[in-house]
Amino acid sequence: MPHTKSAMKRVRQNLRRNLRNRAARSQVRTVLKKARAAIASTPREPAAEQAIREAFRVLDRAAHKGLIKKNEADRRKARLALLRNRSAK
Repeated sequence: MPHTKSAMKRVRQNLRRNLRNRAARSQVRTVLKKARAAIASTPREPAAEQAIREAFRVLDRAAHKGLIKKNEADRRKARLALLRNRSAK
């Protein structure tokens, strides 16, 4: 248990940030799952392209906010694009 006033405040801040980060990570995973499902069902349909664009946007935003590293976002985007290109053939 924290004893000082500043340590108590730090605990409150950490709880709020933890909840915010957990929600954001969940959103990233959900968007990626939707994009993969859209690619699997219809690779070149507008819905799949829209889902991929949304996933790229969410990944870039998460990287910009420091939720994930930039290289991780780039790697996930590359894997999504690869999946889309493979299923289009």
